Amino acid sequence: MYYIVTSEKSFETAAQDLERAVKAGGFGVLHIHNLGETLRSKGIEFKEDCKVFEVCNPGQAARVLSTDMRLNMALPCRISVYTEAGVTKIGLIKPEAMLSALSQEPELQAVAREVEEKTIQMVDAAK
Repeated sequence: MYYIVTSEKSFETAAQDLERAVKAGGFGVLHIHNLGETLRSKGIEFKEDCKVFEVCNPGQAARVLSTDMRLNMALPCRISVYTEAGVTKIGLIKPEAMLSALSQEPELQAVAREVEEKTIQMVDAAK
C-alpha cells in the first residue's frame, strides 16, 4: 500500500530533488504543504520535518475524472518527504492500491498503474 524509501540526503536536499524529479517526470507540483512548519507555527511541539507535495499529470487526471468524477476526492497524488527519528524518507500511497479500493473500472486500474510507475520513478530519482 505504501512505497517508502530512505535517503542519505538532508531533508531540504531531498525535497528539492523531488520537486525536480516530479517536473522531469512530466508531472506538475500543484502545492507543497510544509506540515512540520505549520504545526510549529501553531505552537505545537513537533520535531520532525514533513513536506507533502501535491503532484498531477493533467492528462492522467482527466482520464480518471472523465471515467468517475467522484475520484476528484483522491486527486492530486501526494508524495511526502519527511524525517523520522532524524532519518530522511520519501514516500507515497501507491495509486493502484488506492484506486482499486475506490473503483473497479478496468481503465482506471491501467491509469493508476501508469501513475504509480511514474511516481515511484520520481521517488527513486530523488532518493
